Amino acid sequence: MTTVVYTGPTLPAGEVREVVPAAVVRPPVARGDLLSHPWEPGDTAVIVDGYYRERLSVGHKEILWLIGQGVHVVGAASMGALRAAELGPYGMAGAGEVHRMYADGEIDGDDEVAVLHGPAERGYPPSTIALVNLRYGCREGVARGLIAPEVAERVVAVAKELPFSHRTWPELRERLGRQAHDGLTTLEKTIGTGEWDLKRLDAVQALRGAGVGAAAPAPVDAMTGITHYEVLKWRSMREYAPGRWMGDLDVLNAARLFDPDYAHLHEEVLTGLLEGFAGAGGLDHFARARLGLDAGGPLPQELAAWLTPAELAGLPAVEQARLVMVRVWPVWQSADWRPAVLDRVRASPRWPHWCELVAQADELTEQTRGRLALPPPQVCGKLFLRHWQRPGASGEIELARRGFFGLEELGRTARRFFALDVRTRR
Repeated sequence: MTTVVYTGPTLPAGEVREVVPAAVVRPPVARGDLLSHPWEPGDTAVIVDGYYRERLSVGHKEILWLIGQGVHVVGAASMGALRAAELGPYGMAGAGEVHRMYADGEIDGDDEVAVLHGPAERGYPPSTIALVNLRYGCREGVARGLIAPEVAERVVAVAKELPFSHRTWPELRERLGRQAHDGLTTLEKTIGTGEWDLKRLDAVQALRGAGVGAAAPAPVDAMTGITHYEVLKWRSMREYAPGRWMGDLDVLNAARLFDPDYAHLHEEVLTGLLEGFAGAGGLDHFARARLGLDAGGPLPQELAAWLTPAELAGLPAVEQARLVMVRVWPVWQSADWRPAVLDRVRASPRWPHWCELVAQADELTEQTRGRLALPPPQVCGKLFLRHWQRPGASGEIELARRGFFGLEELGRTARRFFALDVRTRR
């Protein structure tokens, strides 16, 4: 069983491994990150830090999906504490004081835990102070007689009025004046040493207990709406250039749209899947049973429409039935063909070329922004379909040969590549 910890400015990776030596340490969590990891039932995810502004924050449904996969999910200190307070009734565990404050309604703003920080290369150094740390430090300072109660009250009130991006020691000193100088000095020193750094203390507590390494709870029955397709998409997503993202499904789409041999690859892989489903009974019997055909009988017109005149005239009946099942896959099979096709596409020597097509498409889209009108999906699909027309083959057949179920789907896929298509004058 694996423990994966999402952290950044709250707790450095080295300190995580001091508590859980075998932990897999990830950057602050963002939308899609939980879906991208290959989880196994019994694994543990500890969410400490998460993005708010630079990237979309981690979604509630992603966490519920993870719990549904049999993964123990713990939240503490920052984004994790906030999500754990919201999702506690649905199986997410919370740890630490920050979580308690959110769960009890003592605090409710996202800005309570938000900080500005530096890049990963420098270890995410925080450049502002978390409001929850100021609250905790003031409470401890008053209890120990180190900070006057009226000063502590003013510190929290002034910090609360500031945007989280302006909560720095110099700005607090400027706004609070000389009367709060000693109190702020005490806070800065003691939060800086970690003694009153509540977020750090909570993160360590979450790692030391809160179910880390324990058996996962029973999976929840959560209607997350997250499909296996979305998981497949996120698990291969990568930032190939600053601010530009590409997944393996994008590369697959480039092959489907632009490679003249893709239709043959698609047919070959799906035929292999059908043979696996057919088993010892053979593909001929399997296909005819699924299509409801009599042995040796001709295809009815609604099925024959998925074949060209040449295929109807020249192929034996078993081959015709096989082609129909490949082209109208979702009607006869619930299995998703994309993982199997992706395996073949990734192994192809043309994989780098298809990756480059995605990158070129993104670059041309950026270059022509505001100068090239992007048509709606239906129109984009009609324009692209013209490249595939063969004598005797309907548009529906050409779409099906590449795994598209209609012009709308083709158009949505082709829009990312529209500027590239225009530039290359296909």
